[in-house]
Amino acid sequence: MNLAQADLKQPAQPQSLAPGYSDLKFTAPIPGSYKLPILGQASDGNVLDSDGRETTLHKLMGDAANQDKVVLLSFIYATCSDINGCPLATAVFHKIKTRLGKEPELASHLRLITLSFNPEHDTPERMKAYGATLQGRGVEWHFLTTRSEKELQPILTAYKQTAEKVYDASGKFTNTFSHNLRVYLIDQHKQLRNIYNTELLHPDTLISDIKTLLQPQAKIAQSTPNNLDKSALYGAGDNKLDYQNKDYQTKSVALTRREGQSTDLLKTIVQPPLGLPSVPVPDLNPITAEKISLGRKLFYDRRLSINNTFSCAMCHIPEQGFTSNEMATAVGVEGRTVRRNSPTLYNVAYMQSLFHDSRESTLEQQVWGPLLAHNEMANPSIGYVIDKIKNIQDYNGLFEKVFHKEPGMETIGMAIASYQRTLNSANSPFDRWYYGKDSKALSAKAQRGFQLFNGKAQCSQCHTVNKEYALSTDNNLHNTGIGYADAMTDKTANPLQRVQVSPGVYIDVPSKVIDSVAEPKANDLGRYEVTQNPQDRWRYKTPSLRNVQLTAPYMHNGSIASLREVVEFYNRGGIANENLDTLIKPLHLSGTEIDDLTAFLESLTGDNTEELVSDAFAAPIGESD
Repeated sequence: MNLAQADLKQPAQPQSLAPGYSDLKFTAPIPGSYKLPILGQASDGNVLDSDGRETTLHKLMGDAANQDKVVLLSFIYATCSDINGCPLATAVFHKIKTRLGKEPELASHLRLITLSFNPEHDTPERMKAYGATLQGRGVEWHFLTTRSEKELQPILTAYKQTAEKVYDASGKFTNTFSHNLRVYLIDQHKQLRNIYNTELLHPDTLISDIKTLLQPQAKIAQSTPNNLDKSALYGAGDNKLDYQNKDYQTKSVALTRREGQSTDLLKTIVQPPLGLPSVPVPDLNPITAEKISLGRKLFYDRRLSINNTFSCAMCHIPEQGFTSNEMATAVGVEGRTVRRNSPTLYNVAYMQSLFHDSRESTLEQQVWGPLLAHNEMANPSIGYVIDKIKNIQDYNGLFEKVFHKEPGMETIGMAIASYQRTLNSANSPFDRWYYGKDSKALSAKAQRGFQLFNGKAQCSQCHTVNKEYALSTDNNLHNTGIGYADAMTDKTANPLQRVQVSPGVYIDVPSKVIDSVAEPKANDLGRYEVTQNPQDRWRYKTPSLRNVQLTAPYMHNGSIASLREVVEFYNRGGIANENLDTLIKPLHLSGTEIDDLTAFLESLTGDNTEELVSDAFAAPIGESD
């Protein structure tokens, strides 16, 4: 029995086999009915083929004249005895090879590569013997090794492929490895498009993914007229308003229509819009156009996350008010849950503290929170981020030009903060009426709402407005009862919980079912988590009301969906608790007064939001070349 046959043989004792050995339990997705994201560039490395010839991974993946093949790359070692480890990868490749015998056209566009991570044992001769019975006519399958562990290690590191030697009690190498099974799907341009583990590796799904990558680039039909409503272009890409109604029709806007145009962002610093004061700029980080440009590039760059998929702009979505209209609380890398709502970045330059609990005081420092948070961008360390930026080619020389030094913790924060300080938006209908003295700029209804805002509704006690400008926040923290209710309500008392399954569609699900699949929700005590002062329990920072119509849902946990509901909440006097802010009390507003106050809040949208969003559409997103 040769090595290949030994690897493919199942063990005699009963063992739970990976899905790749059996029929797929569901119908594989139709090729071309979905898209595979670009996860980064496939790395290169020096290797030896089974005849001992020196080559590189990139050469085997195809050169400029031969970029018509998709690549499946697996890392194995020939003596692996874990049936759900290396033998699984080889078995799945073998099944694909057999399938390709019936689809010669597909076979001409696919290349299989198996690389050993045990060069000490798996010499070219052994890899040739390993693949002898696996090769098939018309199918290109390379069996590779490396000259040494020293040449292998950079490849393993680049692909995040772990392979640790296992030693016995006496310290002797057992010729086995502890490793995670990974198979990489690489497109014709050497870009990573999918990574499969033991549970996801199946020939049917791999074939569907391969065929999807080989689909010709279809031209997206114009689904919207040329006179596209700007509210659709500058809102959520797939607006599901009234989705619950049977006659719902999508108002989605294709990405191809979301083309933007760069603008002079420095002008919002030099000449702030009407209604805003001078922009506070730290002496140690003066604003320049070059610094803004670099910060903008970093802000939209998905490569700044652990797996090259997530940028700052994916929680602070420009066309959704630089927050996220579609989710109550943020979602980070790989769908990881974040406890709180994404705060808007409009006019963030004026904020004296940052995050809902005010735990940071400068934008330069704030940026490192999401970059390092496990449930946001998930980078393991500051140094990891710095090294990553240093190794991205299109950042070469940029930091040196702007800061006269290499990328570092300080300069990365300074660059991103410089871009964020330009997201200033005002000159709203209210500003033109109140500060510009244009009597026709604000409706009579909104004017009545402003009188309520300053009077009976008492909003201006926290959302300040003065004679020269309106930041619409006191930059303080308050307990409204929202955090208290979220933390202290006994949800187990109700056998059913209301769950949103799609926009506007809810069902009641037994609490026991939810508990069986969900982790307990992390408690949120607000400012107390920073100060450990009991009086700070459930206190959260006052947000600005500027552009508030664009930044739903509201409150620190995104628990209130509309502006009118927010007004109704305060009209009821918040939620009683021992630390309820003394300013929160029932307002006794009538229905008409609630409508007027809501109309005033809707009048606070600046006139340059579309320009800032268009500039964001024009920014690079950090896609690998």
